[in-house]
Amino acid sequence: MKRFYTEVSVLPDGGGWGIRLDGRPVRTPARAPLTLPTPALAEAVAAEWRGQGDMVDPASMPFTGMANAAIDHVAPDPAAFAAGIARYAQSDLLCYRADGPEALAARQAAAWDPLLDWAQGRYAVRFAVTQGIIPVDQPEATLARLQAAVVALDPFVLTGLSTLVTLSGSLICGLAIVEGGHDVESIWQLAELDEAWQAEQWGEDAEAAARSARRAAEFSMAGAFCAMS
Repeated sequence: MKRFYTEVSVLPDGGGWGIRLDGRPVRTPARAPLTLPTPALAEAVAAEWRGQGDMVDPASMPFTGMANAAIDHVAPDPAAFAAGIARYAQSDLLCYRADGPEALAARQAAAWDPLLDWAQGRYAVRFAVTQGIIPVDQPEATLARLQAAVVALDPFVLTGLSTLVTLSGSLICGLAIVEGGHDVESIWQLAELDEAWQAEQWGEDAEAAARSARRAAEFSMAGAFCAMS
């Protein structure tokens, strides 16, 4: 749509911070107030609105889009949304190792074992690790405790966590960023380890490189959204 405002401001609003366009409050697609939980996230959303040209392009406003999703889609039933994220623990990327070549399996172990060790200590759980793609059952206590950890998160963090988990294929990678303070870029490199290995062996074409760059940018954006929420 055509830009219809001049001034963008951030003001306290109902226990959070709202965005005003020429003094009028911004609302979500479902017409709920766009109220952000922290000043940092509110300023990030406001910056997206300020950065629009003659036309307002939602695709260039990822923080606004994630905030809308948190309010309209996650907040009405956060437990159900969290349960969908927690199901990734049943087939977490870090628990499935290559059965060859040996050098790849060794690289996976060196990169992924420390993250599993962190999760086991943080949540008092244990993981079943296997080689190949045949599914392995995780202990029921592990699944229950990880689900409880996810359910305890607020709707805004859940929104960002969902992107982190779906892009990486790993609940542990997402939780390491959200609750463990791990660096987003480092975690993405761990999640993309297999792809990086394949590129080393066979080379990487331009299309694959562009796709990887888009996914990395989206992952980084989701991590920043969680950090500001």
